[in-house]
Amino acid sequence: MEEVKDVSVLITARNEEFLARTVEGVLANRRENTEVIIVCDGSLPNPPVSDHPDVIIIYHPVSIGQRAAINQCAKLSRATYVMKLDAHCIVDEGFDVKLMADCKPDWTVIPAQYNLHAFDWVCTKCKDRLCQCPTPEKCAKCGGSMVREIIWKPRFNRRTEFWRFDQDLHFQYWSDFKKRPEGQGDICDTMSNLGACFFMERKRFWDIDGLDEEHGSWGQMGTEISCKSWLSGGRQVVNKKTWFSHLFRTQGGDFGFPYPISGKQVDHARKHSKNLWKNGTWKKAKYPLSWLVAKFAPVPGWDTQPQSKGIIYYTDNQLNLNIAHAVQKRLKQVKLPIVSASLKPMQFGTNVHLSLKRGYLTMFKQMLSALEASTAEIVFFTEHDVLYHPSHFEFVPPKKDVFYYNENVWKVDTTSGKAVQYDCKQVSGLCCYRELALQHYRKRVALVEKQGFTQRMGFEPGTHTRPERVDDFKAEGWKSPYPNIDLRHTGNLTPSRWSKEQFRDQRNCQNWHEGHVSSIPGWNVQEIPLVTLP
Repeated sequence: MEEVKDVSVLITARNEEFLARTVEGVLANRRENTEVIIVCDGSLPNPPVSDHPDVIIIYHPVSIGQRAAINQCAKLSRATYVMKLDAHCIVDEGFDVKLMADCKPDWTVIPAQYNLHAFDWVCTKCKDRLCQCPTPEKCAKCGGSMVREIIWKPRFNRRTEFWRFDQDLHFQYWSDFKKRPEGQGDICDTMSNLGACFFMERKRFWDIDGLDEEHGSWGQMGTEISCKSWLSGGRQVVNKKTWFSHLFRTQGGDFGFPYPISGKQVDHARKHSKNLWKNGTWKKAKYPLSWLVAKFAPVPGWDTQPQSKGIIYYTDNQLNLNIAHAVQKRLKQVKLPIVSASLKPMQFGTNVHLSLKRGYLTMFKQMLSALEASTAEIVFFTEHDVLYHPSHFEFVPPKKDVFYYNENVWKVDTTSGKAVQYDCKQVSGLCCYRELALQHYRKRVALVEKQGFTQRMGFEPGTHTRPERVDDFKAEGWKSPYPNIDLRHTGNLTPSRWSKEQFRDQRNCQNWHEGHVSSIPGWNVQEIPLVTLP
C-alpha cells in the first residue's frame, strides 16, 4: 500500500546551483513525514542532489516551464499538504509541523520571509569581502584574486511579513501593513505573496485549479495564488511562527536570473493576469477583485477608498445582565461605531430609545431606527445574546444588492455547555450595505403595520421565495475564520433545537456537528457567560 505523506515540498529547478543545498535543508529541518518532489526543467542539477528515499526527481531535457513543472510535482504527490518552494531557499526547523498546525482546508499559508545570504567573495591576499554579487575580476583594494565562500544563512535583520500587488497587479512588499491592527498576532491576513513559497492542502491546490499554465512559464505567480485564494472564498495568511529564507539574484551578470526570460513572455503573463482578475474571467471566483482591494483598503497604488463599517445592536432590555454585558464588552473591543436600539435608555454606542412593548413589529422598528441613525456604508446586525468573534467583522460584502449571512456559528446551551453547529442563515449574522437594509426594513415595517406579521414572511431578508416575502433581493452565506456563539437561554425569540430529528426539513441542518462549548475553536470557555462546566 502506498505510503501517504504529510507534506510534499514541490520544487522546480532550471540551472539552479543551490538546489542540492535547498533539498538538504528541507530534509534536515522537517519534523514530520515530509518528502521532496523535484522537476529538473531543462537541466540536470550541478552539483547533483544526493539520493534519498524521500526525494523524487523528474528530468525534462527540454523545459516545460515553471508552472507546468509545479503542477506535475503536485500530480505526483499523495500527501495531505503541498508546499511550493523555490530552489534557492532555507526553511525553518520544524517548518512542516508549524505550517500544518495553522492551516485550514481553504487557507493558503505563507511563512514569514527572510533574505538569504548565500555567499561572499573573499580576497585571497587582503581578505577583503564582497557580499554576494557577480564574479569580480579582482580585489578592488589590492588587486588580488577573489574566491567564493559559501555562507548560506538567513539575514535575520531583513524580515518580511506582508505583501500586496499594485493597480497593474505587480508584486509589491507591504512593510507598513504590520502597523495596522490587522497586522498584529501570529496568524494574519496578507493580500499577496512573493510566489517563492506557499503552503496549502493538496486538495485545495486542485480546487483552485493548480497553477494556470496559460500565463506561460514564469511571472505573476504570487498574484495568481493570492487572487485564487481570496476570490474563491478562502483565505491567505502569513504564519509568523515559522519562516523561509529566499535568495534574490537581481544584480545581473553571473548573479542574475539563471535562464533567459524575454520581455514578451513577461508581458504575456501580465496581460493574462489582468484578464483573469481585472476582467473577472476566472470561473471559480465568488468575489470580484474590487472586493479584495476593499478588504485590505487603503492599499497603496489603488484609488479605492475604504468602505466604512458599523454595528447596529438591538435589545428588549429583558436579558440576563451577565449575558448582555459580556456581549456588549466584546462588541466594544471591535472598535467599530455602534448604534444601539433599546426599549429602555442605555449607554451603549449611540443609543436610540423606543418606548414600545416587546414584539415582532417593535423589533423591526428597532432595526430600522438603528439603520437610520447609522452613518456606515456596511452594517453588521448584532443581537444582545450572541457573542461575536472579531473575525466576523473582517467581512466585506461583494455585492450591494445581496444580503450576506455568516453561517459559522455555534449554538450553546447556557446551562449545560452543550453546543451544536449547522449551516444556517440568521439575522444575528447578517451583514450588508446599509442602503439595502434600509430599503428592506422600511418596506417590512410598513407591511407589518398594515397587515401584521406572519411566520411565512420570515425574519431573514432574501432567504426564501414565498409569496409573503418582503422583496425580491437575494441572500448568500459566508463563514468567518472563527465562529460566533449564539447563547441559548430561556428568553430566546426562536426555539432551540439540539438534535437533527427536531428539524422537519433536514435540509435546514446541513453540516451538523455536536460538541461542548470548551471545544469551540477561537474561544476561551471562561469568556462565555452562564456556562456550567462539567
